[in-house]
Order: sequence, then C-alpha cells, then structure tokens
Amino acid sequence: MAGFVGRSYSVGLMGIVAPGLAVNGRNNMNSHDLPLTAEDMTGEAVGQYLRAHPEFLESWLMEQVELETLERWMIRRTQRDKQKSLENDTNGKIIRKTSLSRWKFCVHADKRKMLQELTSSLYVRPNKPHVLWELTRCISSAVNADGCNLYLADLDTNTLRRYVESKDGEGDSTGWSCGVMGGEWLCGWVASSRQAVRVTYPITDPRFPKGCPFAEEQDVHHALVMAVMQSDGELAAVLELYRRRGSESFHTEDEEIVNSYLVWGGIALHYAELYHSMVKQRTLNEFILSVVKSIFQDMVSMDTLIMKVMNFAQRLVNADRASLFLVDSKNKQLYARIFDMGSECSEDNPQQSFKEIRFAIGTGIAGIVAQNGEVLNIPDAYADPRFNRTVDQLTGYVTKSILCMPIFIRGNVIGVMQMVNKASGVFNKEDEESFQMFAIYCGLALHHAKLYDKIRRSEQKYKVALEMMSYHSSCAPLELDMLSKEEVPNVLAGVDDYYFCAMNLEDMTKVRHAIYMFVDLFGLSRFEKDCLIRFTLTVKKNYRRVPYHNWTHGFSVANAMYAIIKHNPKSFRPLECLALFIGSLCHDLDHRGKNNKFMLETESPLAAIYTTSTLEHHHFNQTVTILQQEGHNIFGKLTSTEYKQVLGNIKHCILATDLALFFPNKEKLSQLVHDGQFDWDNADHRLLIEAIAMTACDLCASAKPWEMQAETVKVIFEEFYEQGDAEKAAGKNPIPMMDRTKVNEQAESQVGFLSGICIPCYELLHKLIPNTKPLLEGCKSNLQTWKKIADEKRKESKNSDGEGEEETDTGIEEVNEEEEEEGVEALQDIKDECVDGKTGT
Repeated sequence: MAGFVGRSYSVGLMGIVAPGLAVNGRNNMNSHDLPLTAEDMTGEAVGQYLRAHPEFLESWLMEQVELETLERWMIRRTQRDKQKSLENDTNGKIIRKTSLSRWKFCVHADKRKMLQELTSSLYVRPNKPHVLWELTRCISSAVNADGCNLYLADLDTNTLRRYVESKDGEGDSTGWSCGVMGGEWLCGWVASSRQAVRVTYPITDPRFPKGCPFAEEQDVHHALVMAVMQSDGELAAVLELYRRRGSESFHTEDEEIVNSYLVWGGIALHYAELYHSMVKQRTLNEFILSVVKSIFQDMVSMDTLIMKVMNFAQRLVNADRASLFLVDSKNKQLYARIFDMGSECSEDNPQQSFKEIRFAIGTGIAGIVAQNGEVLNIPDAYADPRFNRTVDQLTGYVTKSILCMPIFIRGNVIGVMQMVNKASGVFNKEDEESFQMFAIYCGLALHHAKLYDKIRRSEQKYKVALEMMSYHSSCAPLELDMLSKEEVPNVLAGVDDYYFCAMNLEDMTKVRHAIYMFVDLFGLSRFEKDCLIRFTLTVKKNYRRVPYHNWTHGFSVANAMYAIIKHNPKSFRPLECLALFIGSLCHDLDHRGKNNKFMLETESPLAAIYTTSTLEHHHFNQTVTILQQEGHNIFGKLTSTEYKQVLGNIKHCILATDLALFFPNKEKLSQLVHDGQFDWDNADHRLLIEAIAMTACDLCASAKPWEMQAETVKVIFEEFYEQGDAEKAAGKNPIPMMDRTKVNEQAESQVGFLSGICIPCYELLHKLIPNTKPLLEGCKSNLQTWKKIADEKRKESKNSDGEGEEETDTGIEEVNEEEEEEGVEALQDIKDECVDGKTGT
C-alpha cells in the first residue's frame, strides 16, 4: 500500500483519530487527544495501519474520494496486473472474481472490446438473433458462467424457442420451445413475470417445477435467468446462465454485471432492429414496385390481373395457396373464377378455368372478413369454429394457418385475399403489415382493371354504335345509283349569283347543285365522281331536321362561298378554296338547334368533350367521320402534305363560324387594314380573311333579297323559340330573342344584329375583296327595312301604352350612321346577346 498512499492523500488523514496508531514511537491517541499532524505520520506507519484496519480504509475512501478517481486508480491497477501477467507468460489471462467492485472497475477495457465486437458483429450480420447470441456469450464470460442458453421470444405465437448458433454462424431456432405464459419452466416463468431469478437447483423451486430444460445434459446447479427487453418494452429473449455442481452460486454482483452488459447490448439490439426494419421496408418497397410495374404495364383482363395478384401475394408471405374473392355489392355475395391457386400456377402455367363460385357475405372466413372489413390471422384453422372443413375433406388438403385480408377502395371492401399455409411456421405480424400495404395496391389495380374493363366494353359499344351510325347515316344506295347515272351539267344559270335562292329547291336538287359547284370549281381530275356523290349525299343526311340549321342552311352557306370564289378566282389559293367550300358545306353538320351556351348549361356530353366552340368542334369531327367512311374520302388522291393542309384549313374554317371568335378576328384584321399592313402573302393574314369570309357566308341570309330575308328570319326565330321553351322547361329564363312571348321585339333584334355584326363583317370583306359588294349592299338594304319595321313597332307600342320611347327589353338600341358614336354601349350588348344566341341569319 506504500504506492497507494502518497503524501497528497496522507494529508487527507489529518484530523482523523485512528485508534491503535503509533506515531514516532508514541502510543495511539484517545478521542479527546489532539489530532495528529502530518509531521507525526510516515508512509510506512499509515500503510501498516490501513492493512490492519481495512474497514477504516473502505469507510474513508467511500466518504472522501470521488468515483472518477477510484475508476482511474482501478484502470491503472488492471493495466499493471495485465502487464505483469504478460511478463509471467500467462497469455494475458486475468483470473476474474465475481466481485462487483472488481468487475466494475477492472473490465472497462473488456467492455470496450465487447462493444467493438458487437459493433463488428452488427455490421457483418445485423440481425437480432445473432446480436443476442453474441451478447449472451459475452455476458457468460463476464460472470464466469460455465454455460448459457438463449431463448428467443416469438410474440406471434407467444412462445420461447431455444436459439443455437453454429461455428459457421448459422442459427437454428427450430428446436425446443415452450409457451411464454407457461410457468412450469424457469425460462417461461421469467418471460411471463419479467423478473430476474438467481436460484440453486432450480427444479426444487415450486414456481417452476420443471426447472431448466437442459439441466441434466448440462449439469445445471446454479442458474441466473433474466429477461432481455426491447426498446419498445416488448420481450426479445430470455438469457439463462448456469454453473455446474461444485461452482460458486450467482450473487447480486453477477446480476448487476448482466444488467450492465444488457445496457450496452441493448444499443446494438436497438440498431439491429432498426436495420432489420429498414431492410424489410426496402425489400417490401422493391417488391411493391415490381408488383405495380407488372400489374399496370400489362392490364389485359381481370382474370390475368387476378392471377398476377395471387402470385405476388403468395411470394410476399410465402404461402402455399392463395384465393381472391371479389365483392358483388348488388347481390351481397363474394365470387371468384380463379381460387385456391397453388405455387405451381403462374402466367406461363395458368390454372385451368373453373366454374364461378359464389357465396353470401358473412359465410366462412372470407365472408366474415368481407363483412367486418378486419384482418383475420388464424394460426390453427381446425381450432377455429369459423373454419369450414368440408373442402379439406373433399380434396384431402390440410389447412393449417390462414391469413385473410380485406381489400379496400375508397373505404369500401371490394375484395378479400386469403392466404393458406405459410411455408415455415404461421403468418406473423410482419406478414400482416406487409400484406396490408400490398392490399392497397391490389385495390388500386382491381379498381383500375374494372375501369379498364368498362372502357374496353364502352369501346366495343362505341365501335358497334359507330358501325350502326355509319350504316344509317350513310347515303342510300338508290340515291347513289340515280345520281351516278346522271351527268354533271356544264352550266347552271344563277348559281353563282350572290342573291341565289335555295329555299324552294328540293333536297336532291341541292345535292345536284352542290356537286355541280364542286366540279365547276375543282374539276374531277383529282377527285372521283362516285366518291363525291356519296360524300355529298351523306353530308345531306347528317344534317338534322331542325328549323334553321339544316341541309338548306348548309347548302346556302356553301353556295355563298362558291359565289365569292367564282367572282374572285385569284383571292384564294386552290387548296384554300377547297377547304373553304367543303368547310362551308359541312360547317353545321349534326346541329341540334341549340347554341353553345345551352350545351354548357345543360351539361351536354358534347360540352364535356369540347369545352370551347363546342358545336363547331363537333361539326368538324362529324366531317372527319364522314371522310373516314368507306368510299367517302374525296381527298383520297391528294398527297399526304396536301391532305393535312386541307384538313387543318377545314377545321380553321368551321371553328371560325363560332361568333365568339368573330369579334377578335374582326379586330385583328381591321387593325391590319387600317394600318395598311395586310399582306396577302402572309399565311396568318390569309387565315384571318378566310375566317371573315366564313362568317360572311354563314350570315348570307342577311344579304339576300327582302322576301328571302324575312322567310329566313321566321325559321331562325322558330329555332330560337324552341331553345327558349327548353330553357323555360329547365327552370331558366331565356334571353328576349329566344322568348316566344316577345315576338314584337324581332325587328329591334334584327336591327341590332345587322348593324352590330353583319354590316361590319361585310364592310371589312368588301375592303379586301371588292367584288363582294353585293353582300354589303343587300345587307344594308335589309337593315333599312328592319329599321322601318322597328320604328313602326315602337310607335304602336307608344300609342298602346302611352309611354315614351325607351330602350327595348333586349337592351339593343337603334343604331344608324348619324348615331354611331352614341351607340357604342349598345353595340357591346349586341355582341353579348348575339354570341349567346348565335343569331346566324
């Protein structure tokens, strides 16, 4: 102890009375004597006294010396003893004694080494059983036990299983097992109570009469058994340390040593759990990704999808058989065509088709899951009263474990997946969690497969409907034969007149005239006569029998365009002329007698397909549909480039008949003309003049002689009134021009329409194509007539109710040349009302 007590610590003894201590030859001092001084003490004397009085040394160290200081002293002592043992050729082995104080301070280096070993082990094999095995061996060595046993807790089956790891690192937990709650075995009692047990000859303890499972073969006499807990408070394992007969029993110090090791080992165990969770999640994510790719990339049929889902499900939980039942909500049944699919079945080796089976929801395991929407994990099927053994008895198959999971979509059960017989053991919590995530994607896949099925059926229905429509909307063979035999006349007098009247012509006569106009403009060198006849007859048939937007209107617009092209042959290029004429002929195909606003407000299917220029887009698509029918493609001899150009131009021309587009087109073109920047060689400028020409032809009735104009307005307003009636039936108020109770306002409406839209359109067209002046003059003439009628109506109204002249209910005021500046606001009202009503006269 001379080296232990130096001068700095001998000073610390001042003031302490030490009975029996001789200093400088004097006897010891009594308690009433004066304290000893440092000069009275020598190191030898103090050492002698401390060796003779160890209890005094312990008392003084406990009260006076800090724990950190004691630790430093013990580390130095451990290192010195280790060095001495190496010098004495003892291979560095220090004989351990199970003294708590000696262990606490002497094995810091071993703790460090143990942690390094555990870390290395965790890196090489980061799984919980291996970490626990290594931890058990370290603890066994630390407490100088003769041996150890490790029992892993299986929380799914509530059992303990002995775990043994071979030299090559292979673990085995398929051997001995017992119930966690079974108190007959010592390890089971510790697992259920979570209490540490130190016992000698365990079999004599009444708490666990069976003692240790391997007591005889391992000669277990003393045992220290402790529960190993996870960070979440769940039981991870039970650690059993033993000493044989003739060895010292375990003490409290040993238990504290084990606890200390478990603190360190718990960190490794925690990170092993984290690593295991991450690996499991990554594996599951990769699996789900492959599922999604496989399912959604090749969605051929519902049966194929079900096969894939069941194959993936079997692989996911390592099941022997799989069944997928779909819910029939209407009949409250589960049904399946493919079920009890074994691992031998796959896409390459499909299961033979069986007759569809059906059973009520609530019947059997799958029926109960469909009814409750809850997972059922049955480890022993025959022990569960809900299991029906009939199928096993008929097939000879033995059902052991079942995992049954509902498949949801939008909160509703759409199916039930049933897994049977896990390859090793029973279905556990991990299987449930993995399958629950898998079931989400199954639900999405099944939902999309049903939608795909519906779409596919709808597509087939659409093809059938298209075939029927093509048959019924195509021209009659007799009409085709009759016109094919006729020769196209060289001349038809008056057809090229801007004021040509088509109202009294029969429908077939209009067809003959349309064919004549086409041949007159484009000839037949690049077009087949029969194809042209067939196309024109089918166009006629696809105009509905509505009051105004019918075949007569389509023909009249085409005739007006023919007159413009005929009188101005150099204004438009050949392909542009072709697009303008065909676009005019087809511009109102399948018109329903209602405007775009009505289609949107009544949520028409057309409005769902085309959100802008609804009817115009439909007219163009009908044109394309007719061209695609067999024997109807009049552009068949055009080159690919020409075909695309003409078709694109036809679309532009038909869409231009939407009055909502007229106003911006007019503004752009008017600005170009006003600034002197209009260029016939500019493609965009040509598109603008084409659009204005289409509007001018669409409104050509406003430029016809008065008798034709008046008759046309009658049928226009009849169509408007029919729409107004439909709006009233739907609980809406129609605009005045569509209200048949306001017939007296027709004249005012026409004054506003002609002065606000038709005149500006014809004036702009006349500036660029002077030969269209008859259209402008005819329109102005009709405007004057409407003004006179409107004046008369106002006078009649004034005389009848005595009220002064005021603005009409339509919000349209009379606009003449002298009052043009005062009519700006009224013109805006005209635009809004005309766009709403598309007053295409």
